[in-house]
Amino acid sequence: MKWLQILSLDSKEINDNQTRTVFDRDFDRIIFSHPFRKLQDKTQVHPLPEQDFVHTRLTHSLEVSSVGRSLGRLVGAQLCEKYEYLNTTVSSHDFGAIVAAASLAHDIGNPPFGHSGESSISDYFINKEESCKPFFNNNEWADLINFEGNAQGFRLLNKTGYQGLRLSAATLATFTKYPRPSLVESQDKKRRSQKKFGFFEPERITFRNMATELGLVEVGPDQWCRHPLAFLVEAADDICYHIIDLEDGCNLGLVSYDQTVLLLANIIGDRFQPEKLNAIPSIKERIGVLRALAINQLIEECVALFMQKEEEILRGEFDQSLADEIPSKEAMSKIIDVSITKIYRSRNVLETESAGYKVLNGLLEIFVPATLASHDKKMSKKDQTYFRLLPDETQLEIKEAATPYLAIRAMLDYVAGMTDSNALNLYRIIMGISLPGRR
Repeated sequence: MKWLQILSLDSKEINDNQTRTVFDRDFDRIIFSHPFRKLQDKTQVHPLPEQDFVHTRLTHSLEVSSVGRSLGRLVGAQLCEKYEYLNTTVSSHDFGAIVAAASLAHDIGNPPFGHSGESSISDYFINKEESCKPFFNNNEWADLINFEGNAQGFRLLNKTGYQGLRLSAATLATFTKYPRPSLVESQDKKRRSQKKFGFFEPERITFRNMATELGLVEVGPDQWCRHPLAFLVEAADDICYHIIDLEDGCNLGLVSYDQTVLLLANIIGDRFQPEKLNAIPSIKERIGVLRALAINQLIEECVALFMQKEEEILRGEFDQSLADEIPSKEAMSKIIDVSITKIYRSRNVLETESAGYKVLNGLLEIFVPATLASHDKKMSKKDQTYFRLLPDETQLEIKEAATPYLAIRAMLDYVAGMTDSNALNLYRIIMGISLPGRR
């Protein structure tokens, strides 16, 4: 892969004299988009408690974008120093803007209730194989029984209509951590980019065209190596959710203050100064200072590793998470172990996950049959009522769909795009738990 090509710098939209580059425009289009705003009411890990603030998908995405911008700029500065030809067409600002925009959008395709929402959508179709699978081919069925927020995000960013953001190829490829479809002949489990998938069937050609334009290395039929900057998006996400989930866990009393300090001090190393820390009166401020120092240390380590592996990345040979290979990987592993046992398995989190399974499964129980019946034009009165609960634009898209799969895909765009509150309220109404206008 070649830097000038994978940054799409041959695009006629690029003008290095602009004060607002095409990559800045990408960032702006994402932050003002309707799907991005919905992240305000989508759970990151914890349901919002009354006693303290914790992160939603929105605040998490903003923080990942901030870390991503730092990673991109630091890497960009070193690349511009290494390759003199880059200085005439690109700057460290451009690298930072690309990674910041892709990081900002990295969770845009997540359904309500986080990963339990993804599992609930997948499980619905797995459990309905006998009645549903005959409507779909093998590739389509693989999409449905493995619902993937990353692929849904790529779909939203490219979908025609008001949600199609017309982002640059560089930003779209940097967004895609898993550049493959759901069903592949062989999966190389040693490659991090093969862990999940990054696009659904309707976007297969879109991704192929983008990969060809950028010159991404192809590793199999419709499978490619990551865009190099995608490693920085992944690193920004890993840094934020490991460190900040721990901070939230401490503030909520799930992890003790002393244990949190020890875990973060293991990352900070020689920069950890307990006497200065103890001079800060507020415990929350102390944790905030440690969080900032830990993130800074991890950024430095990830940048150093990226530059060390840069030529291997361009050849498509390095395919691991940066956070899994840096000097602080053991300290990060300890944080992950504590987070799993004390945070991700806490009662509030488990209750939210349980609600997610129930709510999304309940919505699909009524919308999937109604959608398929509408496509076949064999609707019962009940199906007609349920179908009319869908937004007008979703109804129209389903009616105009060329195949049952595209009809279901349109319905899932609506369900996956709902906020936690919206999904919960609609479920209560449909199940007769509450009625409109009544408590």
